[in-house]
Amino acid sequence: MSFTDEQVEIARKIFSGPIAFLKSAPKLEHLPEPIVPEVAFAGRSNVGKSSLLNALANRNGLARTSNTPGRTQELNFFDVGQPLSFRLVDMPGYGFAKAPKDMVRQWRFLVNDFLRGRDVLKRALVLIDSRHGIKDVDREILGMLDKAAVSYRIVLTKADKVKATDLAAVTQATADEARQRPAAHPEIITTSSEGGMGIAELRAAVMEAVTV
Repeated sequence: MSFTDEQVEIARKIFSGPIAFLKSAPKLEHLPEPIVPEVAFAGRSNVGKSSLLNALANRNGLARTSNTPGRTQELNFFDVGQPLSFRLVDMPGYGFAKAPKDMVRQWRFLVNDFLRGRDVLKRALVLIDSRHGIKDVDREILGMLDKAAVSYRIVLTKADKVKATDLAAVTQATADEARQRPAAHPEIITTSSEGGMGIAELRAAVMEAVTV
């Protein structure tokens, strides 16, 4: 990974400081004022997004975890730093099979409009389950990000759930696909919320995005 020890330490200090839930936005008119850089987290339902956000912030209850796919259908904003430095945006999970069609349509409109119209959005981090790799439902959000020209980086989650050889294979396949996409960062970050793998690098990646 291309982060220096200094970058990792700066990121650790920032994420050890104040982080607080700001608000949920079910519609664009509820978005907070675009006054600081933002980094958004996207991923399929049950990809481990809430657990990863909690690990990133080193807090158990920052983002709510749920065993019910599709529970979060709002954009959730978190303030980082005091004074405020930047915001994290927890985007609603996608790909939940049992959701009504109107909910899926509402998700698509909300996310697409947010991606296209949010000038302070510096980067999206797209979470992919290490056990499955990139699925067609993931490619939909990757395509939305490419079309909206929003820079994004792919983050593999639950790396502790797969064998090392399988993890290496899915990492390589994911990197190969990322290189074919216009808005994707070529480097993949591999993480485990439970074991702490890749969390320091992920914090540094967030800091890199908001300070560019």
